[in-house]
Amino acid sequence: MEASVYETVFPDLKLAGRGKVRDLYDLGDTLLIVATDRISAFDVVMPNPIPAKGCILTRMSRFWFQKMEGIVPNHLITADVDEFPESCLQYADVLRDRSMLVRRADPLPLECIVRGYLSGSGWKSYLESKEICGIRLPEGLQESDRLPEPVFTPSTKEEAGTHDVNISFGQAEGLVGKDMAAQLKGLSISIYQKAVEIAELRGIIIADTKFEFGLIDGRLVLIDEILTPDSSRFWPKDTYKPGGPQKSFDKQYVRDYLLSLEWNQRPPAPELPSDVVKNTRMKYEEALRRLTGT
Repeated sequence: MEASVYETVFPDLKLAGRGKVRDLYDLGDTLLIVATDRISAFDVVMPNPIPAKGCILTRMSRFWFQKMEGIVPNHLITADVDEFPESCLQYADVLRDRSMLVRRADPLPLECIVRGYLSGSGWKSYLESKEICGIRLPEGLQESDRLPEPVFTPSTKEEAGTHDVNISFGQAEGLVGKDMAAQLKGLSISIYQKAVEIAELRGIIIADTKFEFGLIDGRLVLIDEILTPDSSRFWPKDTYKPGGPQKSFDKQYVRDYLLSLEWNQRPPAPELPSDVVKNTRMKYEEALRRLTGT
């Protein structure tokens, strides 16, 4: 299996921060985002990588950013390393296929989650209260049921190792203001609905996904990644059957493995076995192939 990129070290570039998956470099007016092969689950970064995962995430984000340009602008300038600033070119071998040069944005403090199906923490919340983030849902729903309409269920953005917290729309308004919260909700649902239409033609159900937004010169733009197996639940349409968990092309496979262990979902995370690493990569590759044709 080819070499992985778990963490980047570029001495001549200014490191702005490391997220759960991405390393961020400050280039002045622009930022360099590098998608590593790190994988997180339950907001904790695993100690070993998924080879080529960062390349898959970058290619999928590029595909979806282009598809959504008619709905909302994004921060991407180019993903072609040969068009990067000269200071980056000495690191081209590492950057190629896994990095994006983007405009600098002021990130908003929300994870904008849209759910079209009842799964994950949404299913857990429904069992407890018949609600998700304060939204009342019909009685009698099963796990993985399609919801009557997509719902916007925002969460806070926390640092690696700390769980994001689901919040109500009212709490989201308190964080970003009423007008901005309404814009984020409308855009998030519109993007999700268009993605669902595209994915279903390719045999994939997008059960839920999350977006991140920022402001550039006061204008709302999509940032970070979009509609990848890291940020979405992708289910094969031909085997979909509500009433329990679904087969998937995303990191639910890793979550399921971790749930089989006696691990408290706090750092340090356990090492992933080689078969879990291999199968996770295969699932990510299948999502890429089905959705983008590459």
